[in-house]
Amino acid sequence: MKSFVIVTVVALAAIASGSILPQQLDGRIVGGYEINIKNVPYQVSLQSYGHFCGGSIISHKFIFTAAHCTDGQNAANLKVRVGSSEHASGGKLYQVKAIHQNPKYNRQSIDHDFSLLELKEEIELGPNAFPIRLPEQDEPVTDGALLLDAKKAYSNFNEITDTMICAGFDQGGKDACQGDSGGPLVHGDVLVGVVSWGKGCAEPGYPGVYSRVASVRDWVRSITNF
Repeated sequence: MKSFVIVTVVALAAIASGSILPQQLDGRIVGGYEINIKNVPYQVSLQSYGHFCGGSIISHKFIFTAAHCTDGQNAANLKVRVGSSEHASGGKLYQVKAIHQNPKYNRQSIDHDFSLLELKEEIELGPNAFPIRLPEQDEPVTDGALLLDAKKAYSNFNEITDTMICAGFDQGGKDACQGDSGGPLVHGDVLVGVVSWGKGCAEPGYPGVYSRVASVRDWVRSITNF
């Protein structure tokens, strides 16, 4: 039986993730609070005709996000807002050069929900824009985290696979929601997961489902060379 870890989900002010299938922005942060980008300098906003997903800086030129955010998208139409606490203003917009979507991504099961965005120019790193550390391949989450099993909760929905991790509270009340998709799930200073899907937002008994970064570390390295 697979266990899952509860860790910290971060969201920019006014950015709110996927529901049982990825959904559209409605501006909600469930059980959260506004935060300064200096506290989460790796957090970014994916922009097309405005904000539609989140992401994480992992190097000068690469952003980690969810495949359901990039599926069917044209790189020429995508930009990334970096270094701002707000999704609609501040910081700097960077043009996306290429989308590297995980080849195993499955639209029906939402399995392998990973995508890398390669930027046209390097990010100007600083206190408001800085990469987050990635785990090694299949690296376990450190001790001290609260564990729970989400397979039973979602037994009537999609299968919880080895590329997924669940985070939440039995009583609900705190969760990512629409518009957070692709954003970071962080434990300590490590990017543990990517906001992927779930049943509703912060519903009791239904933790959020995140794509497990450690399951594809070798794939990331094959694209980024680090």
